[in-house]
Amino acid sequence: MFMQQIILASASPRRAFLLKQIGLDFQVIPSCVEEIADSHLEPQELVLKLAKRKAQAVSREYPQAIVLGADTIVCCEGRVLGKPRNKEEAAEMLSFLSGRVHEVVSGVVLQRLLPESVRGEAVTTRVKFRNLTDEEIMGYIASGEPFDKAGAYGIQGLGALLVEKIDGCYFNVVGLPLSRLPDLFREFGVDLLCQGANTI
Repeated sequence: MFMQQIILASASPRRAFLLKQIGLDFQVIPSCVEEIADSHLEPQELVLKLAKRKAQAVSREYPQAIVLGADTIVCCEGRVLGKPRNKEEAAEMLSFLSGRVHEVVSGVVLQRLLPESVRGEAVTTRVKFRNLTDEEIMGYIASGEPFDKAGAYGIQGLGALLVEKIDGCYFNVVGLPLSRLPDLFREFGVDLLCQGANTI
């Protein structure tokens, strides 16, 4: 029996918070992979590809660790919405999402090089926004919350006030589909629901 090193290959404080919430013992070592959207891929394929690239980048340095890579995008009427680069882009995204149903798609990949194993899954949650006024949109942007989040909002913060309803996993919208992690980690000999979850 030995302690299995688990690494989160993401700088996202929200993903780290979710993993701490379930009592996982892990390190944060962000990957330096650039998040470039490939318009030829379906959303589920895109997030899995990006999540795998992030996991692979860190796995090369820590080949015996279980590395978790993740990526989240927002899709609406054929558009893929990433993180806004400025206030104008955030305002455009939020105006576009106002009153509409969009999909939040997260990909999560677990990878270990020694011994080699990789597992991944993409999860989709449907989210409906309220009809937002221009004043609400500008007030939300003024909070500073939209700028490091796909689709320019965070459901776990002030952005909760923008959401009318969701269909699917709430945590997936935050950035990590927690309900899928037990099965993925079990493939690596880790049982998240038992004491000493990170031992094998």
